[in-house]
Amino acid sequence: MLFFFPRACLVFPALQVILPLLLPPLPTSAIPAEFDVTLNSRVPISHPAPTVPIKKAKVLILGGGLTGIIAARTLHQAGITDFIIVEARTELGGRMQSVPFGRSPFPRVQVEQGPNWIQGTQTPGGNANPIFELAKKHGLKSRFNDWFESLSTYNASGPADFLDVFGQSEDDYERLTVLAGTRVDKGLVDTSARTGYSLGGAKPATPHARASEYYQFDWEYAQTPDQSSLIASSWGNNYTYDVTSGGFSDDNQMSIDQRGFKTIAQTEATEFLAPSGRQVWLGATVRTVKHSREGVQVVLADGRELSADYALCTFSLGVLQHDDVIFEPKLPDFKQEAIQSMVMATYTKIFLQFPHKFWFDTEMAIYADEQRGRYTVWQSLDHSGFLPGSGIIFVTVTGDFAIRIETLSNAQVQEEVLSVLRAMFPSVLVPEPTDFYFPRWHANPLFRGSYSNWPPSFASQHLDNLRANIGRLYFAGEATSRKYFGASLRFGGLVCIVEVT
Repeated sequence: MLFFFPRACLVFPALQVILPLLLPPLPTSAIPAEFDVTLNSRVPISHPAPTVPIKKAKVLILGGGLTGIIAARTLHQAGITDFIIVEARTELGGRMQSVPFGRSPFPRVQVEQGPNWIQGTQTPGGNANPIFELAKKHGLKSRFNDWFESLSTYNASGPADFLDVFGQSEDDYERLTVLAGTRVDKGLVDTSARTGYSLGGAKPATPHARASEYYQFDWEYAQTPDQSSLIASSWGNNYTYDVTSGGFSDDNQMSIDQRGFKTIAQTEATEFLAPSGRQVWLGATVRTVKHSREGVQVVLADGRELSADYALCTFSLGVLQHDDVIFEPKLPDFKQEAIQSMVMATYTKIFLQFPHKFWFDTEMAIYADEQRGRYTVWQSLDHSGFLPGSGIIFVTVTGDFAIRIETLSNAQVQEEVLSVLRAMFPSVLVPEPTDFYFPRWHANPLFRGSYSNWPPSFASQHLDNLRANIGRLYFAGEATSRKYFGASLRFGGLVCIVEVT
């Protein structure tokens, strides 16, 4: 059982109040509080950016995702209201994005192109996942999603029962996490998760075994075991699900709220943001961040400028890696190395609507192809408890394969997906879909991927440097979290955390 944005997850521990942005600048090596997001309208959320030549504030919060919202709430709770959230999109929520999907005769419904699940909720008497608490507070409609028991299996010849192989993959993953803990206890070096699997005796050699492993691992971390840290991927699992390790529970809840999963962020924001909209600038894309001992100045794409005593940068790791924002002066070498050493993974859900349902009655399905990771994980939304009668099914792709499909046209991707469905259901005349959609997270200049992943070469000091402030410029987001990187948005995924260090 896992932790990230495959299921576009969100986790969000320890919301503790701290105001590092209002303290004297720390040395660049110091580690400030972080405001993490796993991982998109009411009054203050729809105001356009004011047309003024320059605006001065105490704090600029760069990015209006869950990290930025919780950072703003933390300041507000301490009586600090002189802040501005600067957001490029037309609504708050960041990677929490729903889109209307479906065509007549079906009603259009909201589907989640970003985070979709709350992974780890609460064990009776135990700590609650703060995202779960936000969901309860704002009446989010969600349902338990049975990933492991409500499952059908297929290969290129059609239905194929390999649930025994799938069960073995669950055991293999469990051994992987135990091995990681043992290496930590003994002070051994990190390895790739692939090495960890091999040391535990798991060496998948068939399409069925590889697809099962993909379901356990890639669907969670959006990268392969070869590309992922053994220790970091394992503690991500434990800090989410294992109560004895500080996790919440092994439960998960899938949002089916037609306001969108983003409603928990947006509704929370309306509780403290000024109705005038003065604390939020929307449609404001940051191009340059100038930082000095005196403060921070931000230049927007349209030429407008803002200045502040402090700034909190919550841009995604992918944006920082692609130099979509220019920092003046350039970030120091240690910071740039940390940014480039982590990985921004891509997790993509591909939605299809058909005139009638012809697929499995379970919630989930695995397709085992000769090519590992080729349209492997399927989920039916036309299922009791989700969106019955919607005619909607979706398939998830991750990592390099997800990046690959972004180079193709919609028609090309649709044909590939339909060819897989025809293989899964050889006795069915698979109709043309009435609607088809997938987001292109990797190509989106506001995100450049779905959520972060910790590679085997990423050292603990890299994370310290990724989190470190540069004078009055601070950094936050899911990538800066030691325990909950990536979870958010399992972009399925997507995490939100405010962690005091």
